[in-house]
Amino acid sequence: MVDRIPELLLTPQEAAALDAPGTKDAAVLVPLYVADGALHCVFTKRRQDMKRHAGEISFPGGRQEEPDEDLRFTALREAEEEIGLPTFDVELIGALPPVGTFVTNYKIHPFVGLIEPGKTWELQPTEVEVVLEFALRDLVAGHEMKRLIRRGVPIRTPTYTVDGNMIWGATARIVQDLLERLAPVI
Repeated sequence: MVDRIPELLLTPQEAAALDAPGTKDAAVLVPLYVADGALHCVFTKRRQDMKRHAGEISFPGGRQEEPDEDLRFTALREAEEEIGLPTFDVELIGALPPVGTFVTNYKIHPFVGLIEPGKTWELQPTEVEVVLEFALRDLVAGHEMKRLIRRGVPIRTPTYTVDGNMIWGATARIVQDLLERLAPVI
């Protein structure tokens, strides 16, 4: 199962050649692991008292700190800062197409990495409320297209709801692409 994943993903170079809306670069890590014969994905749920994206579910990640910072490093650095995932514990195996955010004008570059199951997370207390780990098959089962109102603007977005946790927006668009690409191994 894991051996086939890299061939289903883009290389970082292929992903970098693709365009998406947004003028500010950011990167996220899409951590995957196998447990009980199923692929799982790791997300963060942001604290409810955050000024931006309060309570939202996302992948560990953030904006590029320096204009010349390698976006793969950005994703790994942010995962270590947010959830205590050491960079040397991640095997980067591919990338997904960049995704733009409509409100904040970010171009998010997702990188997929394999990790070992059973990690103990060290949360960045001012940013992350909890780490969520979902089986990809549960994400598939929780898919719905919904019309949501955000900041007074109606948006139609894929959503993925697992155990009452709803993923939407840019993160859901990344999940949608991931699930489509990995369908043969889910």
